[in-house]
Amino acid sequence: MNVSFIGVGDELLLGQVVDTNSVRAAEYLFSLGLSIRKKYCVQDRPEEIIKVLAQASLDSDVILISGGLGPTRDDITKEALATFLAVPLVYSNRCELHVKHYLEKRGITMNEIQKVQCYIPENAELLENPLGTALGIFIEHGGKVYCAMPGVPYEMDFILQNSLSERLGWLGRQGGLLHESILIGGMGETAIAEIIEPLLTDLPEAIKLAYLPSIGTVTLRLTGDEKSGVDLKESIKHYMGRIKTALDKNVLADRSLPLAQILGRRLKALGLTVSTAESCTGGLISHRISSHPGSSDYFLGGVVSYSNLMKEKVLSVPEQTIEEHGVVSEETVKMMLLGACSVSGSDIAIASTGIAGPSGGTEENPVGTIWIAVGNSKQMRVKKLQLKSDRTRNIEAATNQSFLLALEHLQYLQ
Repeated sequence: MNVSFIGVGDELLLGQVVDTNSVRAAEYLFSLGLSIRKKYCVQDRPEEIIKVLAQASLDSDVILISGGLGPTRDDITKEALATFLAVPLVYSNRCELHVKHYLEKRGITMNEIQKVQCYIPENAELLENPLGTALGIFIEHGGKVYCAMPGVPYEMDFILQNSLSERLGWLGRQGGLLHESILIGGMGETAIAEIIEPLLTDLPEAIKLAYLPSIGTVTLRLTGDEKSGVDLKESIKHYMGRIKTALDKNVLADRSLPLAQILGRRLKALGLTVSTAESCTGGLISHRISSHPGSSDYFLGGVVSYSNLMKEKVLSVPEQTIEEHGVVSEETVKMMLLGACSVSGSDIAIASTGIAGPSGGTEENPVGTIWIAVGNSKQMRVKKLQLKSDRTRNIEAATNQSFLLALEHLQYLQ
């Protein structure tokens, strides 16, 4: 079952808006056993949209369209779709009621411009969207499926996962993809390959192994097409079992999850709390932890102690420690950790201090020198990082490495 994705909007081509919608759609479709084979990005021009629709219809069974469903002059997706399918645009009373109701709840009266939004292709089925004025559109025509959705990411997400969920899930069950993923920490893809490749010499051609490296982690994915005739479910389970056994404690999760979420789950399972004391990571560790629902069960708070004064006044890092060993040192990061535990009353803490760049390095501590620590006064793990990237990636790497060190610490406690 081939799927194409069309992103409509000049803003996407001008770089004013980053195309996250195709990524969101691809992730969701993959979970249903479908995959996007081709992706298009097109201007707000009817002839361009029609041209891309024609190409996508040759290649795919399902065409997803994002953007261009609003009431303004540049919202022309429905018009282009109707022209391509050779059907008229008709006024939808249901659409009008939806727009009126949505606007009235916000104290706004529907005007003539907003009525433009109520014209839809004659053969279209409307898809619920309580998060905006634009309803989605579902059309089956000539053996193809066309789904048009708003370009606002959270509106598109809702339609995909609710209004379209059953329809797309049914298509996936007609013969789509089966897959299984695991997340590996503390190893690069080359080191992983050296261990697992000899174990997979008999892997069926119908099953593909993919390495998806990120900063500090690698996701391994086994994928197969159900049309291959192989008993994919059992085969994938069998070979993934081999991989998990070989990589053992480096397997962080049975699927690709954010490290902060994995850490949160383990803290909750152990009944432990955590706090943070950050310098060079600038609060990113705390942000990642608190981004997940339920984090208040285990996250007590954090201190961004960027200056020496903050380290001394809030975290009680002795001035003598900084003078004798420097702010970027094992001794200082240990004192920051102890200070976080003391201030918050947490069971463990995560601390970071270093030089993210691009300036501030010395011969003793060049740019990219970062110390991280995890634990408490009874048990503590400390690690020195020598990172070689730019400021953004150094901060990202230090944050991820902090989570990996915390997971290692909790594994030791278990």
